[in-house]
Amino acid sequence: MTGRPVITHPSWPHALLDTSAHFPTPFRQFVLKVHSRCNLDCSYCYIYRGADTSWRERPARVAERTVHRTAARIAEHARAHELDAIRIELHGGEPLLAGPAPVLAYTEAVRAAVPRTTQVTATVQTNGTRLTEAALDRLADAGIRVGLSLDGGRAAHNARRTDRAGRPAWPAARAAAKRLAARPATYAGILCTIDLATDPRDVYRSLLGLDPPGVDFLLPHANWSSPPPRVARETPGRHRPRPTPYGDWLATVFDAWWDESRMRTRVRLFQEIAALLLGAPGGAEAVGLSPMAAVVVETDGAIEQVDSLRSAYQGAPETGLDVFRHSFERALRHPGIAARQLGERALAAECRGCPVHRVCGGGNYVHRYAPGTGFLHPSVYCADLERLIRHVAHRLSRTVTQSSSAPTEHL
Repeated sequence: MTGRPVITHPSWPHALLDTSAHFPTPFRQFVLKVHSRCNLDCSYCYIYRGADTSWRERPARVAERTVHRTAARIAEHARAHELDAIRIELHGGEPLLAGPAPVLAYTEAVRAAVPRTTQVTATVQTNGTRLTEAALDRLADAGIRVGLSLDGGRAAHNARRTDRAGRPAWPAARAAAKRLAARPATYAGILCTIDLATDPRDVYRSLLGLDPPGVDFLLPHANWSSPPPRVARETPGRHRPRPTPYGDWLATVFDAWWDESRMRTRVRLFQEIAALLLGAPGGAEAVGLSPMAAVVVETDGAIEQVDSLRSAYQGAPETGLDVFRHSFERALRHPGIAARQLGERALAAECRGCPVHRVCGGGNYVHRYAPGTGFLHPSVYCADLERLIRHVAHRLSRTVTQSSSAPTEHL
């Protein structure tokens, strides 16, 4: 008889962070797992090819009992904190593997449970392969927006996204993108994981051809023990100059986006960095120091931290809590969740001494992990983030200078 793997959490934050004096920010984003399996076998997937294998133990589909208990817990949290708005994100695996019905049922349960004063925005994140016209009709009628996961707007960009028989996912995903483009009110946008083998301008232009209202470029999930592709394994820190292939890639896309005569789509990462440079508050996980206000509920009702932690080590997202026995208030006291709400206090000394740290925010929390010691390190993408931030700052500065020197009648 085999038991579950023993989880050994790193010293920081799990053993060293005191959360007793922490004043938490309530959760406003609830990632609800509808299906824990996927019909694709993407080569870079951090869930099914990552360090954590707990997905194997989860029910494939969320049970009705779990749905209603989760909805009740969300309502309890909304009432306790008098939340006027929350977001629910229906995820997988692939959440549409069993069709739209489970997504619709989960959304309806949450909307029925929360106070009337709490607005619920619902989005389903899909690979697009099961997004038929009929499914989209039902989702749109229920006011559920749809986000699409792609690696670009061409077949060649999506070569890493295949099913378990090695067949490309692109034809079905492209059809889904066309259906969504015809329904802009339902189209939430595109998530695109960066592949250095692709030309950044080509990726950006091809995505524009799919008419998304927004694009979010994602760095591949990596850390100091499992560095990203084309980045050498190192120890955490900023001890010597390092190449910046991801920063260069993103800076090239930024120029293509910034130099458009009009904004054709939002690019969340670029807008967040620009806002932070101009002194506005941020709200993204990838940059900035804003408190993380998201939590995950798995198909078995387990309350967990964000999925991307699965790329770090076995059991990394686990809190030991579940919706049947624990409130979300209890989860706010978990050291892993509290650490992501501490802002500058959760940064390594090297980060606090960096001139761009208020914009970078230490990067994605997941990318700071080093075995044994944990997450009190700079991001493994530290040099790339600094490269991008300084590039954006330079372009903003040039724009302001050009505007201030322009003839008055042209302003």
